[in-house]
Amino acid sequence: MHSFEELSAAFTERFENRHFPSQPASLYDPADYFLGLGGKRIRPLLCLMGNELFGTIEEDAWQVATAIELFHNFTLIHDDIMDRAPLRRGHKTVHEKYGISTAILSGDVMMVVGYEYIARVQSPHIRRILHLYNQTAIQVCEGQQLDMDYESRAQVTMGDYLHMIELKTSVLLAASLQIGSILGGAGLNNQQTLYQLGKNLGLAFQIQDDYLDCYGDATKFGKQVGGDIVAGKKTFLLVKTLELATEAQRTTIRRLEQAPAAEKIGGMLDVYHACGVDVWVKELKEQYRAAAWQSLEDVAVVSRRKDALKQLIDYLLQREF
Repeated sequence: MHSFEELSAAFTERFENRHFPSQPASLYDPADYFLGLGGKRIRPLLCLMGNELFGTIEEDAWQVATAIELFHNFTLIHDDIMDRAPLRRGHKTVHEKYGISTAILSGDVMMVVGYEYIARVQSPHIRRILHLYNQTAIQVCEGQQLDMDYESRAQVTMGDYLHMIELKTSVLLAASLQIGSILGGAGLNNQQTLYQLGKNLGLAFQIQDDYLDCYGDATKFGKQVGGDIVAGKKTFLLVKTLELATEAQRTTIRRLEQAPAAEKIGGMLDVYHACGVDVWVKELKEQYRAAAWQSLEDVAVVSRRKDALKQLIDYLLQREF
């Protein structure tokens, strides 16, 4: 059995090998630049941990884990374009550094190279794994489209927003765990329990992410603080505020939509505080964190095999929150 730190180091060592040809450099260097920015590499670790819950990590799991991480980074490059984000992990986004057209192509080729890694899988379960992988990729795209749709939609319910986050964020965490467990030989009940764990973990993580976008330290968070507010994006905080706001507060929100960035951020944070959502969002995160823990308890393997996943959950959900 490996610790979270050991698996993280082992995957990082493998993943840092070059995944792309050298030419044309104008296509592949931007992809390498983005991968070189690092990141937590959580999704591939979940795949490896899902495997090791039930047995020795298969070589196939390393291949799929690499594909999952490439797919995730592809989505980030394209999300940054759509969100007009200037920073990712504290550095210029690919479209800011190399231009939008190059960023689109670099993301595309990153996704295709991910399929090359899946093509190396020898498992007899490859059709099932590929179906889950493809289904998840489609759902992530659906989630991103809903995220953009919600920017211009006046009314977004909490149910709408939760559904979008499940698609955009949670299902990839869930599928990573389930694919790993399939490769480890898990039964269907354990696979489904791990999938639910991943969904709850993803929701808790996104709630935390929405909070940190407003209240985090930019130097540690690696993103422009208040970026979601400036972009007019729906977040857990905004959706809940619109449920609770008085007419006077709604008027303030409408006025702030046209305000300069600094005024808009400060004004919206004041409204959030007045509505109590800065406290509520912490309680909501705790609900989903507890649900993730319960799912982990329900996985039918000996407790010591769960240590790495326990470490990972603690690492993910205690980011200065």
